Amino acid sequence: MQITADEVKRMHLMTGAGYMDAKRALEQAGGDTERAVAALREKGAAIAQKKTGRIASEGRIEIYRHTGDRIGVMLELNCETDFAAATERFKSFAHNLAMHIAAMNPSYISAADIPPETLAREKAVCEAQARGEHKPEKVVAAIAEGKLQKYYQTVCLLDQPYIRDGGRSVRDELIACVAALKENVTVKRFVRYELGE
Repeated sequence: MQITADEVKRMHLMTGAGYMDAKRALEQAGGDTERAVAALREKGAAIAQKKTGRIASEGRIEIYRHTGDRIGVMLELNCETDFAAATERFKSFAHNLAMHIAAMNPSYISAADIPPETLAREKAVCEAQARGEHKPEKVVAAIAEGKLQKYYQTVCLLDQPYIRDGGRSVRDELIACVAALKENVTVKRFVRYELGE
């Protein structure tokens, strides 16, 4: 099957994958866009897994000021090289991530950053809610775990639905950025200011 340049370009724009990776994925999927996207996401996850342990000490400080000057965000996004930090892909991701933080107001980067006492308190609340709904004791832990996952999606940046694509999480977008740059990319820290807080 012949894959056209327009199809490759569309796949590149949809996924952020390189043109050759997009072309290979389309060829392997026989032109099926959904299968090609799934294959690229799997490949991106594998690349991200390999890059996780690598030191990411370059990057950029992104400053975002929301319209009306009532909300501001300062974000440190790291990568491995200054070359990658200078790419449009990296700059765009940093900007969109800062905008996401302004809109969604996360408290932590990931669940690992939640203090143990906060997590224990939230888990106790979830279990009490399940018991208050008169659920059998054997399913209380599973219900509490489900409620904790929802809590993570509220307070943890990487678990939140990405504002530019609600079907994906911020973590999915981070993995796509890693796959596109072929470098480890990490959110080091952020702070969000809101006038009057």
